[in-house]
Amino acid sequence: MTDNKAQHTSPALDRGLVTIFTGQGKGKTTAAVGTVVRAIGHGLKAYMVFFMKGRDYIHGEFKVLSKLPNVTMTSFGQRGWIRGNNIKPEHKEQGRRALDTARKAMLSGDYDLVVLDEINVAASGGLIEVDDIIKLINDKPQNVELILTGRHADPRLVKIADLVSEVLMIKHPFNEGIGARRGIDY
Repeated sequence: MTDNKAQHTSPALDRGLVTIFTGQGKGKTTAAVGTVVRAIGHGLKAYMVFFMKGRDYIHGEFKVLSKLPNVTMTSFGQRGWIRGNNIKPEHKEQGRRALDTARKAMLSGDYDLVVLDEINVAASGGLIEVDDIIKLINDKPQNVELILTGRHADPRLVKIADLVSEVLMIKHPFNEGIGARRGIDY
C-alpha cells in the first residue's frame, strides 16, 4: 500500500457526486484513473481501492499513481478474475475488507475523491452485497466524489448515481485472438 497521507489542505469540493463507469468496452478503469490525475492536478487528494486486482497483479496504473503526490491506493484480492463457480470464503473476506477500507477512506475527511475500481464486478460476482454499496453511497459525505467502475453495474446503483457512463464495445482485439497487452491493457 502506498500511503502519501499528509495534513488535508486540498481545496474541498462543494459537492461530490457518485459516478459509475460500466459497460462491456475497454476504458472504465482508464476513465477513473484519468479523473484521479485531473483531481490531484488541482490539489485534491484521492484514494483508490482496487477490488479483484490483488497485490501481485501487475497493473501499470498502480505503478505510476504510487509515485504521484496526494494519491493513496490499496489492492485486495488475488491475481486473475474470480468467477461465480469458484468463490471461496477468503474471496468474500477480501471483498469485505476492500469495502471497509473504502468506507474508512471516504469518511476520514482526508480525501476528496474515492475510487472503487472493479466494485461492480465484485458485486455481480457475489463477493460483496449491493446493499452494502448502497449504504456506502448513502453515507458519503457531501464533499467527497465517489467513482465505481466495472462491468455489470447493478440497476439499483445506476439509479442512485449522479453520472453513469457506459463504455460500449464495438470491436475488441480479444475477439481476434489478441490477448491483453502489458502497458496498454493493464
